[in-house]
Amino acid sequence: MVNGSLPPGETPAPEAIVDRLAPYLSDRRKARIEQVVAGRTDTVATVVEGLINLGNVSAVMRSAEALGFHRFHIVEAAGRFKKSARTTQGADKWLDITRWEDADACVAGLRAAGYTIVVTHLSDDAVPIDAIDFTRKTAIVLGNEQHGVSERMRALADTCCIIPMAGFTQSFNISVAAAVSLYHAYQDRLRRQGFHGDLTPEDVAALRARYYRLSIKHADAILAG
Repeated sequence: MVNGSLPPGETPAPEAIVDRLAPYLSDRRKARIEQVVAGRTDTVATVVEGLINLGNVSAVMRSAEALGFHRFHIVEAAGRFKKSARTTQGADKWLDITRWEDADACVAGLRAAGYTIVVTHLSDDAVPIDAIDFTRKTAIVLGNEQHGVSERMRALADTCCIIPMAGFTQSFNISVAAAVSLYHAYQDRLRRQGFHGDLTPEDVAALRARYYRLSIKHADAILAG
């Protein structure tokens, strides 16, 4: 290492990235990063399927990021998804986003990672959302604005759940349904185990380094300099 720079051609360790970039961040920003990283979880993954209104996708991202749900999956609506910076308020850059071509690929990937698939859908066999234990690896799937989750996704899912309602209206719009569902999952985790964030020390270190890089303009140039 010369003048604090990182060796050329090497992928720096997370700790090296943090050490190199730390002088460029305020103590307040570093404290905020620590708070956010400590509150992140990969145990609950957010999935949106076939959404047409791009603002809705972005709004769900914003809710997921604000509540500490790091993994975000998009089952593409004919490849038309583009983020809406106005609606996400930059939330997308703090998330780990994976895109899938169809429900089969998405479910296969999630199952391989150990997730149970729970779709939000009004059906005869649906259970109230408070019957779901969100301390276990769970992927919560939110569907199309008009038709909900696809028939294929419902067939592949382990469980259907609903948000119980007291009025004549039987459904929320997608952005509201996502916010309510994710906030419930957040509160459920706190009630059952007393904490929300549960990343491994290795994942915390990697995420901290990523957030340092995202928080500083020209971070890669600083690391290479």
